Amino acid sequence: MTETIQSIVSEIRSSNSFLLTSHEGPDGDAVGSSLALASFLRKIGKDVCVHFSDPIPELYSFLPGVETVQAGIPERDFDVAFILDIGELRRAGDEFCRFSRIGKRVNLDHHLGCELFGDHNLIDSSAAATGVLVHRIARSYGYAFDIETALCLYVAIITDTGSFRYSNSNKEAFTIAGELIECGVNAWDVAEQLYENQPCKRLELLAQCLPTLELFAGGRAASVTVTLDMYAATGAGAELTDGFVNYPRSIHGVEVAVFFRQLDVSKWKIGFRSKGKVNVAAFSRALGGGGHHNAAGCNLDGSYDDVRSKVRAIVGSYL
Repeated sequence: MTETIQSIVSEIRSSNSFLLTSHEGPDGDAVGSSLALASFLRKIGKDVCVHFSDPIPELYSFLPGVETVQAGIPERDFDVAFILDIGELRRAGDEFCRFSRIGKRVNLDHHLGCELFGDHNLIDSSAAATGVLVHRIARSYGYAFDIETALCLYVAIITDTGSFRYSNSNKEAFTIAGELIECGVNAWDVAEQLYENQPCKRLELLAQCLPTLELFAGGRAASVTVTLDMYAATGAGAELTDGFVNYPRSIHGVEVAVFFRQLDVSKWKIGFRSKGKVNVAAFSRALGGGGHHNAAGCNLDGSYDDVRSKVRAIVGSYL
């Protein structure tokens, strides 16, 4: 792994133009790690373009560099593309997958079973967040962390560890967080932005979501659902559902939580969360998806009843 990091550092030193992207429906790690890498590269004099196929959630609008993110990719050549936190290349979106004017691809990820689509693949499932991998690269380069880069990295780590509540909250994550605070990151300011600053319509959506709560598999699994009608009634968007799956997971005796989110009339995104005993990536893969031991997901077509029955059956069989 050290050799891979050194190869990536050499690629950075010898290249000038960089294209950065992450997965659709970007979360805190996708946004934070991408913006941190962009900040680092720009401060060492590199030409950087950050592209996301989906809009950045308003929740992360306080991060430095978020205004530079582009919905489209400029039709020009790039020496290197960094693809962060993605698991499967298709999750970068159609535009990036079709884009061919790239010299080298660097794949940074901490998902189990991540596709090895890069010329350089830095994959470490023991890393608490992809932001941790960005930190390792920047540190190996000899970069002196500034407040802008540190803030983005801190958000990547704190969000993917659930504010250091999840089992991936290892020593490295705490050590890096401490270093970033020494760089000037204010832990309370970040917590206030992330957790004490939500729009009213998110709570209105949550109020419609929670009555859908169902327990199954003898009380070892539970689910909640958000439909298109709920979005229409509250004016909320899908980005405001982040964290909804944690409510069923918090129930005593529940080992696996499932979140059904309607994408279209007959399309559903399914999120799985585990308290640690159950590897939800296993049955996510069985349904055509992927992810981590404790967090995974997939997309399914069909009616709500059919999709719910299929998911409940496979979760029940694993439990």
